[in-house]
Amino acid sequence: MSQYSLKKQLIKGFTLVELLIVVIILAILAAIVVPQFASSTDDAKLSSLDTTLANMRSAIDLYYQQHGKYPGAVISSGATCDAGTADTTGSTGSLDKAFIAQLTRYTNATGQACTGSGVNFKYGPYLKKDVLPNNAITGKNTITISTAGVLGMVSTTTDLSKGWLFDTKTGQFIADDHRLVPPSTTEYYDMR
Repeated sequence: MSQYSLKKQLIKGFTLVELLIVVIILAILAAIVVPQFASSTDDAKLSSLDTTLANMRSAIDLYYQQHGKYPGAVISSGATCDAGTADTTGSTGSLDKAFIAQLTRYTNATGQACTGSGVNFKYGPYLKKDVLPNNAITGKNTITISTAGVLGMVSTTTDLSKGWLFDTKTGQFIADDHRLVPPSTTEYYDMR
């Protein structure tokens, strides 16, 4: 092997300095690009939450227009159904279950729920699924029912296992996450 071909083989590789420069450039680009993706994820969650709140508020308003009270204000069980099965979950002690039953099943004028429609059970269902949608921020679909009737209800929980808050007297439906919007901002909190 000649000395010229040996030098040619040695020159083919990258030096350590060249490799370090490439790694530093890639790290700088990653530091610029990654935060952009993180903020777009947060924006997508807020947009999803906004859409879910609008849909839920529309369903709650329609229920109110047809029944004269908000879902969860009265029990949903105890009906004699024309068709389907009567609701047994929404008893006196569980207004959260009554809220869900009244929005996801057929109801009569008094708010009692059945799985099938009929002459007396002509209202609803207001939601397509048998469960509440997930809160896009916490990922939970649980609901806490309030009967306080205080306008301007805000979340005070730090428990991330919560999903939604609803007041049966004012009709306010909010995301149960105190970190979402400061109490002085009403964009995501007001029912009306």
